[in-house]
Amino acid sequence: MGPSERAAWLRLLLTPGIGRTSARQLLACFGSAESVWQVDRTAWADCIGPAKAAALAAPIPDWDTELSRLETWLSQSTDRHMVALGDGRYPNSLLETPDPPLVLFVQGRVESLGQTLALAVVGSRNPTPQGAEHARRFAHALAEAGVSVVSGLALGVDGEAHAGALDGQGTTLACVGTGLDRVYPARHRDLAHRIAAQGAIVSEYPLGTPPLAAHFPQRNRIIAGLSQGTLVVEAALQSGSLITARLAADMGREVFAIPGSIHSPQSRGCHALIRQGAKLVESVEDILEELPGAQARTPKATSPAPVAAAGDDTDDALLRAMGHETIGLEALQDRTGMPTAQLMARLLELELAGCVGRLPGGRVQRLVRA
Repeated sequence: MGPSERAAWLRLLLTPGIGRTSARQLLACFGSAESVWQVDRTAWADCIGPAKAAALAAPIPDWDTELSRLETWLSQSTDRHMVALGDGRYPNSLLETPDPPLVLFVQGRVESLGQTLALAVVGSRNPTPQGAEHARRFAHALAEAGVSVVSGLALGVDGEAHAGALDGQGTTLACVGTGLDRVYPARHRDLAHRIAAQGAIVSEYPLGTPPLAAHFPQRNRIIAGLSQGTLVVEAALQSGSLITARLAADMGREVFAIPGSIHSPQSRGCHALIRQGAKLVESVEDILEELPGAQARTPKATSPAPVAAAGDDTDDALLRAMGHETIGLEALQDRTGMPTAQLMARLLELELAGCVGRLPGGRVQRLVRA
């Protein structure tokens, strides 16, 4: 894509009042982004109506600055790309969706957008320790099986999924709701650099776009569209992850959900999805058998628990007493009869071994390997 074509696409993106639907109408009428700006302006009204034609004719605020910012950003690295509709690098999986982005800004390995085996892994921004463990380990196993992991770079499950895929030496795609000249949340800056080196970060928003709340539900359609299916790890009933799952279902893609405790608010979204027809998932094999082309792939064995005996019901009375629900320290002491000092010391041992996680409010939870 040359400079004039990039400028034509950027003008379409930045013109107030011209959304994706109107832009696609213009492309259908005139054949290309450059042609839109070369025709007689009276033809715009015939295509999209007088009001939107007037918006198209209005000057774009700070146009020279915006164009310069894009060209400078692209020139700073060979791993930065602008991929528009009609570009051979544009992923077919997105073209098959009802509302494909006009343009994708990409940092990283642009060829990873076209990976045919891809699964979205999404969930709560505030997962339980078990939910975070599931996200990382499922993503790790998927990556080892050759499946690209797609998520949204958010805190919680998203970040754990990206990290798990990277640790599994696989490809991961982060779909974000800002311009690619900023990282949100800022604490994921190092993770974003790793993703760009081993996969790609993708946005439909021009450089300089801040993290506005309305952008994140919009980016969820890209997460779902780049994937053959969506796995929801943990989600409350009002979670944005359920938006991604609904979009995936509407696109005819698979939806998977990991069940949890009936007492956990973070499991209710997954349980609702299962009631609506999502596949209940207990292992990565449950997912692979549903992905076309993945049946012949076998993931490598996952790492054993750090302390084998600590995860075995028959060998650890404290873990047996905890069960698989979250529990307060007072209730756990009532069940075990252990003195406070002994209980706290043993819990610390199990936490350091990766067998127990702590939650807010002084509660603890047993961690089970995915």
